[in-house]
Formats: sequence, structure tokens, C-alpha cells
Amino acid sequence: MTVVGYSEEHIKTLEWREHIRLRPGMYIGKLGDGSSQDDGVYVLLKEVMDNAVDEYMMGFGKKIDVSINGREVRVRDYGRGIPLGKVLDAVSRMNTGAKYDSKAFKKSVGLNGVGVKAVNALSSKFVIRSIRDGQIKISEFEHGVTIKDHQLKPTNEENGVEVIFQPDETMFGNYFYISEYVDSLLKNYVYLNSGLVINFNGNKFFSRNGLADLLNENMSKEGLYPLIHLKGEDIELAFTHGLQYGEDYYSFVNGQNTTQGGTHLAAFKEALVRTIKDFYKKDYDSADIRSSIIAAISIKVEEPIFESQTKTKLGSKDMGPEGPSVRNFISEFIKKALDDYLHKNQETARIMLQKIQDSEKERKAISSIQKLARERAKKVSLHNKKLRDCRIHYNTNDTRKLDSTIFITEGDSASGSITKSRDVETQAVFSLRGKPLNTYGLTKKIVYENEEFNLLQAALNIEEDIENLRYNNVIMATDADVDGMHIRLLLLTFFLQFFPDLVKKGHVYILQTPLFRVRNKKETRYCYSHDEKTKAIKALGPNPEITRFKGLGEISPDEFQHFIGKDMRLEPVRMKKQDTINGYLEFYMGKNTPERQDFIIDNLRIEEDKVEEEV
Repeated sequence: MTVVGYSEEHIKTLEWREHIRLRPGMYIGKLGDGSSQDDGVYVLLKEVMDNAVDEYMMGFGKKIDVSINGREVRVRDYGRGIPLGKVLDAVSRMNTGAKYDSKAFKKSVGLNGVGVKAVNALSSKFVIRSIRDGQIKISEFEHGVTIKDHQLKPTNEENGVEVIFQPDETMFGNYFYISEYVDSLLKNYVYLNSGLVINFNGNKFFSRNGLADLLNENMSKEGLYPLIHLKGEDIELAFTHGLQYGEDYYSFVNGQNTTQGGTHLAAFKEALVRTIKDFYKKDYDSADIRSSIIAAISIKVEEPIFESQTKTKLGSKDMGPEGPSVRNFISEFIKKALDDYLHKNQETARIMLQKIQDSEKERKAISSIQKLARERAKKVSLHNKKLRDCRIHYNTNDTRKLDSTIFITEGDSASGSITKSRDVETQAVFSLRGKPLNTYGLTKKIVYENEEFNLLQAALNIEEDIENLRYNNVIMATDADVDGMHIRLLLLTFFLQFFPDLVKKGHVYILQTPLFRVRNKKETRYCYSHDEKTKAIKALGPNPEITRFKGLGEISPDEFQHFIGKDMRLEPVRMKKQDTINGYLEFYMGKNTPERQDFIIDNLRIEEDKVEEEV
């Protein structure tokens, strides 16, 4: 037995910035390289934006200017400005801030005085400029260390705060910002704060209709009936039903996008179901009422309690120290407002009833198949060779849950290599047997009849609700050839047809693996493109050994660990509003073979020099 020493030298006291840099996950969730919406570089932006938006919510400043130039981020608000004598402390001393005083910030997001300090500690460059009543105070930092604390100077600038920062490459690696992710983040702020203007890299974001604008922005097609948009003091909600499978929710507390829901979202679902049952005077199944719904809810709470520093899930039970419970507040509002609306809009009520009844018929039609499929999945899961699970999952409270990943591979050789080189704590592997079925145009009944898809949905744990998803990152790991591309399309068709929220919420990725290995006796380089290969050949000198990887199964487990570790390259599968799911699926996966063939011929490009290289 190894004896571990324990004495005074083992007791350490860390400075605030050292602790943040040592344990960044406690403050921003995860680091990441920008390919995922919940990566740390976006959380840093959000922390700075929260402060700027809180100023607007308190009635100061009507616009916020944001710019991202390469890796440098600037956020300028026009609020009150930080009191000039406390600028340095506000961004570099823990437990320092005005939000401990509920009179100054009554219903704000940031309440623990940590957010902007985490940005400071995790940035290679951080500059804070506070303008207040004709004077300006500037403090400059690197990695949280004060570089220069300027003296007060007179200025003609408007009151407010400007924060300039650049996330630290030594922490985040070769990171980047995806403009669509930044757009989505900033748009949510204007939807939750009607009248606020956010200018970002030449684009202006503004909303007149709040959550109704948010849903219209995120819906690829109109709902079955006009959006039901209800507002009250400290609460706003909007919803409609569509034709897609699943449920789609956007929830907010004090302007914070609670992507993992919490008390308020659970209360909204319960109250919605109860009110609709009472209105139609029939005990419909909750799943039938909520099937195909797209909804958004926003509430304002005094001193909200979140379950983590990243504020993605509300834990508060009460609206404030002297207010009602969150559940009762939301329930009472929906009970009255929605019941009144349905009585006044009978055509909407009729369409909603028809949708509920249609969902009920479909559910009953597949119930027997579903029961058999569940039993089969349970039996198979006991000896499931298709799934090599990991220990940490997304639907738990583990601090590493954002790293939870499942690789969907083709064939035993590829899955074997990944399995041997993966991190068993956070990375699972699911092995497909050949090409999966094209599910376009089929009903959800096929999910239970097809063993491959039934086991996949069981592995992901999304049969009942996408909120039960076991892995934050669902990665398609297929060969970089025509067959691999086809398998990706078939998987995407399955996800978009039956579980579109997986894609919409940014959970689905494509694993990028190298096409070539170029090496000499001293160095090995893995190249993901012909250009990278050309550069590697020049860098490594004459006659290096060049290997072309034709499939994932040809990459040894020892090499594979380089491609699914900290330097893993992922291509996120993203969707915009204009991307109509049904239109895409019909064109690419439907029975319009002649049209698709013409499209391929018209868009075919053959680079002769690269073909010759392959030969």
C-alpha cells in the first residue's frame, strides 16, 4: 500500500485568479474551442453581456454595442458606469459588486460577483473602461494580473462601461467564434428586453414583440394556429403547435436563457396541461397535449437561485423573499390568461383540440409496438455489444456532464479503435451495423420496429423526452468517403424527422478525422486536407512517408486518441430559420431521383490534380 504524505506543505491557498484558472469548469462549465454553443468562449461573452443588460433592465441605457474582431471581443453599454473608485475591485476582487444590494439590482442575473472576474482571469487581455459624469477610469489586465491601473481622466464620452477581452489560448486552445451562435445569444437578449438595441458587427438586433419574435425566428414553418402570446407582471409566454415530433421549449429567468429548464419550466408544463384538460373537460394524456409544441416562457424573480455558476437551470422555489412560489405564480397566471384566451379564440381552440386528438390516435396506434420494442431493448441492453457506455452522463448533476459524448460509428473495426482509445469517463461508443434505413416519409412507428434505431434512441435516452438526453455531444464518426457521407445523411434524416431538437439545440456533430499522415524519423503530422498535407511535406523535408487513411478502421487505437482527445476537431450541424426541415429532407432523401441527379451533375467539381495524387 502506497503511503501518501500529508503535512503543512500540502495545504495551499490560491489567489482568486489562480483558482478560476485551475478549476474553470466551476465558473464557465467547460472550455471548448467554440464549436459548441455551450463552450466557454460564449459563456465569457454572456457574462459581460449580463452586466450590460442588467443596466438596461434597471432603466439605464437603451443600446449595447458588441464587436468580435478575430479573437478580440468588445462590449460597450450606456448605463450608469461602475463607480470609478471601485472599477479595479469590481473585476478583480471576489465577492465584490453592486448586485449584493437588491436596491441597486432588484431582478438581475448575476448575483454572486463572480462572472466578469472569471472573464478577467481566463483572458490573455482584459481591459475595463468605466465612464461616469465626465470622467473615465481604465484598468488593464493579463491573465487576471493587473498590468496598469490608470488615473482618472476627463472625457466627453457617454456614461457606461466598455469591456475588451481576448480569451486565453493557453486555456481554450485554437478557438474560434461561430457568428450564428453569437447571433442567437444576442437575439435572445432583445427578445427578453423589448426596446433594447444590440449592434453586433454591423447588424442591429431589436424586438417589438418579445417572445413572439423569438418563436417566429426559430420556427421553420408557421404553427397550426396563430401564436398564443400572453403577458403579465413578471411573466411572459408564447406557444403554438406544429407538425414536428417532440417538444421544443425556450425558458428564461431575468433575461437568462435557462437551457436546462428548472422550476419555472416544469411549472409551465404542468399548468399548461392542467388548464387545457380543464378547458376541454377531458383527461387527455399529458404527452398528447404537449406533442409538437413549441413554447417560450420568461419570468422575473428576485434573487434567483441557479444550480450552477453558468445559470442554465433555475433552482428557486419562490418568486422573491415575500412573493408566492414559482409554481403557484405560473399556475395562477396560465389558469386565468390561457383559459380566457381559448374562450375568446374558438377557432384556435378547435385546431388545438384536433391536434391533441391526432396525437392521441398516433400514440395508441404504436403503443403495442412500442411495448414490444421497449422489452426488446431492455433485453438487448443487458448484453448490448452495440453500446460501450461511459460513466458520466448529460442528464445528471455531475460537473463534467457537458463533456459527455457518444460516438456513432459504422462497423466493428472503427468502433473498436475508438473504444480502445476513448475516455471511459465521458465518451461512449455506439456501433451501427451497415447503412441504416432511410426514414424520410415514415411515421415514428418505424423507430420501434427497426432494431437499429430503437436501440439508438434507447442509448440516447430520448424516447420519452429530449430533456433525458444522456450525452451532450452526439458525434457521427463515419469514414471520409461516399459511403460515410451517405450514413451521415441517413442518421441526420432520422434525427431531423423524429428528434429535430437534437440538431436545433446544437447537440449533433460530425467528427473530423485526418485524411493523411505525413512523417519522418523525427516528427509525425496528421493532415485533414490536401493543403495541410502539402504544408506538412514542405515542413518535414524530402521524401517523408505519406499514408492515406481510407477509413476509420485503418487508424490504430494509439493514433485515434489524438483525434478524440483535447485536440478533437468537430463540425457542428447547425440550422437557421430559413432551413426548412421538410424541404431539405424531401429534396435530398425523397423519391425525386431525377431532380437530385441533375443537381449533383450541375454542382460536380473534379479537381484533376488531386485525383491524380490519389491515383
